[in-house]
Amino acid sequence: MPLTRDKIIGHDLERLAFRFTMTGEGGAVQCQISDAAMDELAGMQGTESSARQAQFLSLRETIERIASDLYDEAPRVQGYVVRIFMRNLER
Repeated sequence: MPLTRDKIIGHDLERLAFRFTMTGEGGAVQCQISDAAMDELAGMQGTESSARQAQFLSLRETIERIASDLYDEAPRVQGYVVRIFMRNLER
C-alpha cells in the first residue's frame, strides 16, 4: 500500500539527514533521506543545513515516491524507519 504525505520534521544535523513522516495502514511512518542522496537528486553538492527544508520541498514528490516504494519492499516491523541513501537512487 502506498504511503501518503504527512509531516516535515526537519534537518537532523547530527545524522546529516532530513526527517519527515508519511502515513500508512498502521499510522505514521518515520522517514529520512541522507544529505548526500538529496543533493544527488537536486544535482548539487554541499547544500547548507539552513537550505535543506527548501531543497526537500522542491524534491518532495520524488522523495516521497522513493520512500513509499522502499516501504512497500520492507518487512512489516513496528517502528521501521524508511531510510533513503544514495544506493536507493540507482534503481
